[in-house]
Amino acid sequence: MTDLFSAAVPDSPLAERLRPKTLDEVIGQSHLLGPGKPLRLAFESKKLHSMILWGPPGVGKTTIARLTAQAFDADFIALSAVLSGVKDIREAIDRAQLNLQQYGRHTILFVDEVHRFNKAQQDAFLPFVEQGLVTFIGATTENPSFEVNSALLSRAQVYVLQALTEQELEQLFDRAAGTALQGLTFEEAAKSLLVGYADGDARRMLNLLEQMKTAAETSHVAHINEALVKNALARSGRRFDKGGEEFYDQISALHKSVRGSSPDAALYWLVRMLDGGADPRYLGRRIIRMASEDIGLADPRALTLALDAVETYERLGSPEGDLTLAQAVLYMACAPKSNAAYVAYNNARALVKNDKSRPVPLHLRNAPTKLMKELGYGHAYRYAHDEPEAYAAGESYFPDEMPPTEFYRPTPRGLEGRIGERLAHLHELDRKSKKEK
Repeated sequence: MTDLFSAAVPDSPLAERLRPKTLDEVIGQSHLLGPGKPLRLAFESKKLHSMILWGPPGVGKTTIARLTAQAFDADFIALSAVLSGVKDIREAIDRAQLNLQQYGRHTILFVDEVHRFNKAQQDAFLPFVEQGLVTFIGATTENPSFEVNSALLSRAQVYVLQALTEQELEQLFDRAAGTALQGLTFEEAAKSLLVGYADGDARRMLNLLEQMKTAAETSHVAHINEALVKNALARSGRRFDKGGEEFYDQISALHKSVRGSSPDAALYWLVRMLDGGADPRYLGRRIIRMASEDIGLADPRALTLALDAVETYERLGSPEGDLTLAQAVLYMACAPKSNAAYVAYNNARALVKNDKSRPVPLHLRNAPTKLMKELGYGHAYRYAHDEPEAYAAGESYFPDEMPPTEFYRPTPRGLEGRIGERLAHLHELDRKSKKEK
């Protein structure tokens, strides 16, 4: 819901006029505010506790904080981590002490976008939260596990707020139309379009409705159809934060859709990210990574196609080049999958990291000088092309005294199945060579 709370005035925004006055007026978050749910029980218990409200924009974080202050008759001090500094924090604490000493009143200290405070600023709240001088409520759109100090996090209950559903946005739409947009009628298609544009954000929903009211008045119309909505509103991107959790959630969904061989889902997430403003070059780099990590030698053409797609995008740019990325994603989602190369690489890295520095065996060293030849460099090296099947059966290419280690284990899928058959045949030649020796 909205995060505006003071009494409405004639020129106040629509979001201000429709701000919830009670928990029952809040639309959405039924998993927290419904009967018997955590926040509802907290209100009913009359026991204040510090909390972190985590969720996307426009879902009611500030509203819930303000309603908490109202329910417990506490002074509400709001700080913005974007605009506030140490001076503001000190002033808030001084005010809290005054509330307690002179008026016997408790203080709720609300910090919006708390993830934007650095560690030192977040630590500054700890002693006052521990003393009980203030009840701390932080609001964040970022995962508090990463963005909020563990000490502060351990003293606060985390509540996860969710984007509003289409049904909840329609409920908000009907409330606004019935109380603040009287005289205007909306076609069902126009309503659906506005709900889609809001994208789970109640504040955006109300702002869009206010824009439509202005557009209707300017056009001298009382009936709003789909065409008027499209003409009046600039199409805004879907909920997406290029550096935040939404970004990484979506790239994770794209990668896992490709890995799961779901071309339609992979295409959906690619388009979602492009629509939200993701850098196509970043997506291209991730697509190249998918070709190596999840397809590998099951279909080596995937890597070539991914590289070609990225190069083509560099030549064409957006939007023409976006199609090449989509083509690469679809190909890889449909390709046979193998992470054998990825696993082999990681296993080899782990061994090398923990192993000693073993010298290269003499027979594998190059011998460009007479001295090096006299020292035995390259001695007894078997040139594979001169051997039957171009394979020096029984030869070892590992360091001396290091047993052969099997990092790479081909899967039976795609081309890698044939690679596996080839390696099995060569291993059999090795076994025969050892028996003969």
